[in-house]
Amino acid sequence: MKLAIVQMDIGFGETEKNYQAVENYIEQAVKSDVDVIVFPEMWNTGYALNRLSELADDNGFKTKEILSRLAKKHNVNIVGGSVATKKEDRFYNTMYVANRTGNIIAEYDKAHLFKLMDEHLYMEQGKRDNVFELDGTTCGGVICYDLRFPEWIRAHTLAGAKVIFVPAEWPKKRIDHWQLLLQARAIENQCFVVAVNRVGADPNNEFNGHSMVVAPWGEVLINNQTDEGIYYLEVDLQEVEHVRKRIPVYQDRRTDLYN
Repeated sequence: MKLAIVQMDIGFGETEKNYQAVENYIEQAVKSDVDVIVFPEMWNTGYALNRLSELADDNGFKTKEILSRLAKKHNVNIVGGSVATKKEDRFYNTMYVANRTGNIIAEYDKAHLFKLMDEHLYMEQGKRDNVFELDGTTCGGVICYDLRFPEWIRAHTLAGAKVIFVPAEWPKKRIDHWQLLLQARAIENQCFVVAVNRVGADPNNEFNGHSMVVAPWGEVLINNQTDEGIYYLEVDLQEVEHVRKRIPVYQDRRTDLYN
């Protein structure tokens, strides 16, 4: 699986600028013949939460149209990070995934809302998991704060996920937590973790990237990138089964003691 990690800056409340940037990044990434393009969290609006009534994508229509059209045009999978959406007069932090044929194969609303950035005051929690298939590989997708809930990540790998995608707007002041948690989630779940964080700043936070790809054995394959841009990496998905056979944690789980 050849990945294109789009570590982008996000215009605060500048939706048109952000949508155009995403289109441009997709057009640039496909020149490198990638399999999956991955974006960060809330890339359409940033955390302009008090303006969601004017900025949120109504039923995700615009986001889905762009991802679907460009995925089909370029025969590429797109994990669309997440965007602010409006559904039946409620607001959500939503991830969309488009496959090579342009079909939207996953729609996930962030399950754990982050109170330190006031998400719970403006948005609704998601109510289901996010497991989908890309080119025959079962994958999972969670969003930013979800990373701090190991049981939620494990629910996705128990459902068969070999790759977990984690788009985020993770602030610079807690970037050490980001790095440690991503590595821990990969090791304990024996899967690839593909995590994309933004750069730049908004009125309340500074972001310094450090998007990461972590292998099932815990090796950090991409890290310490602080500049805006696209980072490319190819991963060997067979490594997941190799590691799971070497230390069979899924067989050794005590389901009589915990679910």
